[in-house]
Amino acid sequence: MTETTFPPGARVWIREAEWLVRTCTPVQHDAEHHRITVVGASEFVQDEEAVFFTDLDDVELMRPEETVLEQDETRHFAKSRLFLEAVLRRTPLPQTEKGLALSDRFLLDSLPYQLRPAELALKGLRPRILLADVVGLGKTLEIGLILAELIRRGRGDRILVVTPQQVLEQFQHELWTRFSIPLIRLDSVGIERIQREIPAGRNPFTYYKRIIVSVDTLKNEGKYGQHLEKIHWDAVVIDESHNLIGETSLRNKLARLLARRTDALLMASATPHNGDSKSFAELIRMLDPAAIANDDDYSAKDIKHLYIRRTKVNPEVRDHIGTKWPDRGPSVPIRCAASGPEERIFAELTEVWLAGDRREGGALVSKERRLFPYTLLKAFLSSHHALAKTVTNRLKNTVKPPEPREREALETLGRLAAQVTDSDSAKLAALVKQLTEIGVGPRSDRRAVVFSESVETVKWLAGALPARLGLTTQGAVEMMLGSGFTDQQQQEVIERFSLADSKVRVLVTTDVTSEGVNLHRQCHHLVHYDVPWSLIRIEQRNGRIDRYGQEYQPEFTALILTSGVPGAKDDTLVAEKLLEKEATAHQSLGTAEGVTGEYRAEREERRLIQDLLDGKTVEESLEAHAGRDVMADLLAEDGEQHGDSEPARANVPKLFDSTRDFVNESVETLGLLKDLEDDGEMLAFEPPSDLVHRLSALPSSYLRTHDVRKRMKVTFSRSLAQRKLDEARRTKTMWPDIAYLSDLHPLVEWLTDKVLVRLGRQKAPVLIADVTEPTFLIQGIYSNTLGQPTVVEWMAVTGLTGSPSPAVHDMVESLRQAKVGPRMNNPGLPLDLRTLQDLVKPAVEVARAHLEERRAHYDAKIVEPLDAYRAKLAEWQQLTLDGVHVSQFGRRSAGVRETVEEQRRLLDSLRTTGEPLLRVLAVLIEG
Repeated sequence: MTETTFPPGARVWIREAEWLVRTCTPVQHDAEHHRITVVGASEFVQDEEAVFFTDLDDVELMRPEETVLEQDETRHFAKSRLFLEAVLRRTPLPQTEKGLALSDRFLLDSLPYQLRPAELALKGLRPRILLADVVGLGKTLEIGLILAELIRRGRGDRILVVTPQQVLEQFQHELWTRFSIPLIRLDSVGIERIQREIPAGRNPFTYYKRIIVSVDTLKNEGKYGQHLEKIHWDAVVIDESHNLIGETSLRNKLARLLARRTDALLMASATPHNGDSKSFAELIRMLDPAAIANDDDYSAKDIKHLYIRRTKVNPEVRDHIGTKWPDRGPSVPIRCAASGPEERIFAELTEVWLAGDRREGGALVSKERRLFPYTLLKAFLSSHHALAKTVTNRLKNTVKPPEPREREALETLGRLAAQVTDSDSAKLAALVKQLTEIGVGPRSDRRAVVFSESVETVKWLAGALPARLGLTTQGAVEMMLGSGFTDQQQQEVIERFSLADSKVRVLVTTDVTSEGVNLHRQCHHLVHYDVPWSLIRIEQRNGRIDRYGQEYQPEFTALILTSGVPGAKDDTLVAEKLLEKEATAHQSLGTAEGVTGEYRAEREERRLIQDLLDGKTVEESLEAHAGRDVMADLLAEDGEQHGDSEPARANVPKLFDSTRDFVNESVETLGLLKDLEDDGEMLAFEPPSDLVHRLSALPSSYLRTHDVRKRMKVTFSRSLAQRKLDEARRTKTMWPDIAYLSDLHPLVEWLTDKVLVRLGRQKAPVLIADVTEPTFLIQGIYSNTLGQPTVVEWMAVTGLTGSPSPAVHDMVESLRQAKVGPRMNNPGLPLDLRTLQDLVKPAVEVARAHLEERRAHYDAKIVEPLDAYRAKLAEWQQLTLDGVHVSQFGRRSAGVRETVEEQRRLLDSLRTTGEPLLRVLAVLIEG
């Protein structure tokens, strides 16, 4: 037998002290030794957290045969019942348990479609999936549910979340307020704070267990590369993962590094496919290296175990979203007739820049730069300020300076742009009128978000709108930019727009907020000041307010600049038609992402302009490329096959009816909380110092806002917690002052640990219950080499004092039949435990034999999928090398062989191994 690992919940003796095991994982490149995270159980180390390595310290696992029985003298045997419940809670669910354990324990609506990703993730050998739901369905909530299930299984201790910088706080907020999963935010401010708090030279990724960081911060190889190379994560989440495609990019290198350094990998993207089969294969390979043998030839069948994708028209989604997501209104074009100065620019663009070879003297620019006139046109369709900036930038270009003819034409265009005043802007006047009509004004709380592709347009509108709308209060009109705004500034703007009592009424923003950002909390009006020449970008923008949780019908308008100049390419040529096409596709398909077959906004726009240059209309361009939708073929909607079936639920053993009962009795029995207030719905108290230490992992802005270290307020009431969350969104902070107590909340974990360490070293309590003979309650666990439980048995051993022969029953059922509960009576009379003590060893022997028998049952479930994947791996190896040219065979063969060996090592690590953990938990005797 190989050396046993130390399962969570086990008690160990290290450095003359007793410790409670939290996690146990193999040391990298040394499977014989382990890294053990523990919390102190004996006097001098009580509640202290520590990490030990088995190659440096002697770790002694308590022998179950040496368990000493002791009488429980507490009322209703509270100490024993709490201890049993704590052990049940601290023991991870086994590898074979695929059902959901915690799906109804959080502050969110119970929607089966949002549970499907967790269901899929738990089916695999490892939880590695792509969440490809379209914009607005709630991918963050789906990620939270998966992480929660991993934590309950002991596979979510170390978590890294990587997102775009503008959604850092939003993601952190959702995971804490909904799930009680705290993430340390490493934005620019967070990094500065952490550098002050942790020892110099210390790796921040080892100092904190659960981190959220922006992809742009993390991709800094010089700063973080060496740290990441040394860290292994239980789970890595990469949001907006379509940004990772491209083998030479730093983001791609980062993603491939993280994929190798984690057990669970969750990628999220509404647009994961860029139309190129090889690029998408590269993304899939991060999840499962052996999923695709030929990058040019694979189907949905090859990858169906790795992704889930639904749209709003998916039957299961449609059946369950109810009033939480009203149908969107139509996209309304508002035509704005160009003013005289604007018409002069239209004429100049039409006759000089866009005439091409028809122009007298030939085209103004070379064929290599034939897209540039459309750059000028798009800039002008945004604003005269955007046009002026584009002209200036081109004139300043010293790498490829304009030719004399072009320079003269640019200078003319620049003069015309300078002659346009704000009063001449037809779209500005239309915007002010539109905002006024929907109710935006000084005596209204109505809000709107205005999108523009141009930084110059956004800056101009942010300055021009307040006076025209009568919004004289400072901050009533906010702007949001990418470049020039720090991550902290971006998060602050988004937060202010999301708070009901903030002064913001209009947010003018570039497309930096078009991906991932929630703008729907206080807003259901969106205006496209200029319309992107991309269906994908239009849909991404609309998705900021058209998303799950929106209470009102989302309403969209777009300003369409029109011209009377013959042949002018105004907004009716492209923008108006794309707006209509996006609305139609969204209504019929649930998404417009695959309509053009390009799957990337920049490529959609570039190809459309090229088609326009070739003389095609927008309709002809869309029709010409409306063939096979690769993404629809590969990522067909999932969910129809589920029908009305609910996701499978895990068999979670428990002694208490609810977490609330467990917490209340723990608080009452242990008496640890100072100055406790309990009004039946809320608990308020001064957190003890060791709990305060654990709170350092909570979001710093939450701790700072409510001074939680001095006074903590928590509730089990969903209605109260939701009300407080809603109130927080209407005030100056997004953080509710009363936290929802999920099973994962640090307070619940702290109380659980407190209960466990209250029992003496290798002691087991004796309870008087409704039994006819001594019943030994014993826990049995086998693990794999990763320290993950593969076999978990809760045993009640009887028949040790005579005939019939010894038998093993289910422990939880035996507790129920013995009426072990809060109504138990403890007479408190002295018990003679000597005879009972002599039965400990035979009880352990019976349990060990039973556990060995059960191991065979569990192994059958474990080995079958491992063997299936091993066979698939061999097939993949053969198919991958078939057809490889002889000149490339050696190098390709080496890479394939390395992948196969790595995957086989993974399969071996998932098998049950080592000696079992057996632990005598308690004994029930007849009163």
